[in-house]
Amino acid sequence: MEQAKIALVVGSQNDLPFLDGAKEILDKFGVSYTVEVISAHRSLDKTINFSESARAKGIQVIIACAGMAAHLPGVIAAKTTLPVIGVPLPTSEIKGIDALYSMVQMPSGVPVGTMAIGKSGVKNAAIFAVEILALNDSGLYEKLKAFKDSLK
Repeated sequence: MEQAKIALVVGSQNDLPFLDGAKEILDKFGVSYTVEVISAHRSLDKTINFSESARAKGIQVIIACAGMAAHLPGVIAAKTTLPVIGVPLPTSEIKGIDALYSMVQMPSGVPVGTMAIGKSGVKNAAIFAVEILALNDSGLYEKLKAFKDSLK
C-alpha cells in the first residue's frame, strides 16, 4: 500500500460521514490518504503527537474537519509545519458558523486555510490538497488539469 500523502482528520466518530466527498475526490486522483479521529479537547496529547509526527510519516497536507468550537485545525496547525486545511462542519445549533469563525480567526503565524462549511467545503479541501501536491508531481498535475477542463 502506498504511503499516505494526505491526512483526513475529524474530531469525532460522528463526523466520519462528512469525509465521503474528500475520499471520493482523492480516490479519483489516485492520491493516498489516511483517516484519523482525534480531538483537540478529548485527546489533546494524541492530537499533538499526530501533528508533530505527520511529516515524518510522509503526510504532506492535513485536512482537519471540525464542528462547534473547532479547535482541531488550529491545534494541529500550531504543532506542524505542514499545510493545514480546515473545514467547518455544520454540527452545532448555528450550523457551523461557530466553527467557521474559530478557523478563520487564527492568530498570525498559525495559518489554517479554511474552506466552506460542510460537504462542499470537504470536497474543495480535497481538491485544494491535490493542487498543493500537483506543484511537485507532473502526473498529478495532468490529472488535475483534465479535471479542471472538464468543469468548463
